[in-house]
Amino acid sequence: MASIEYKNTRVSENRELIEQHVREILRLIGEDVDREGLLDTPARVTRMYEEIFSGYEANPRDVLGVTFDEQHEELVIIKDIIYYSQCEHHMAPFFGKVHVGYLPSGKVAGLSKFARLVDVITRKLQVQERITSEIADILDEVLKPHGVMVVVEGEHMCMCSRGVKKYGSQTITSAVRGSFRTDSTLRSEFLSLLK
Repeated sequence: MASIEYKNTRVSENRELIEQHVREILRLIGEDVDREGLLDTPARVTRMYEEIFSGYEANPRDVLGVTFDEQHEELVIIKDIIYYSQCEHHMAPFFGKVHVGYLPSGKVAGLSKFARLVDVITRKLQVQERITSEIADILDEVLKPHGVMVVVEGEHMCMCSRGVKKYGSQTITSAVRGSFRTDSTLRSEFLSLLK
């Protein structure tokens, strides 16, 4: 899926100041800010921030858009939605997959809207646990399904490339709402279909 069209306009409005700060950080870590490879780095970082922090510009509840009346009340699963985010503790990247299951109660959303929702929620400083809960809460609020279950897998650079340096380790979080919370058979069906 292509990235969302949103841009963080606060970054755009503060472009010059952000570029100055990036240049100063480069200098403070010991770089020669005037060497050829770094001359355009502050501008590149600022353009990247416009994109990777674009989630601040959208209301995730609006992303689901128009819902459709549909009398389908069986399990719907959207799996392997790739995401990229930034850890709010270290500003280091983390990335992985989101899997969503829901049991409609008369309302469904277009399938691409789930990927857009994931993009809006993940394109800001985040923690994986909050991503998982926010997706579940918004789907529960907007679609009012019988139940929602969200599973998020993540590989965190703050754990892989620094600190304990546990390369390839995965963090898995889940959130359950409605009938997924009370029906272990439904949870098991969802989890088995993810494999």
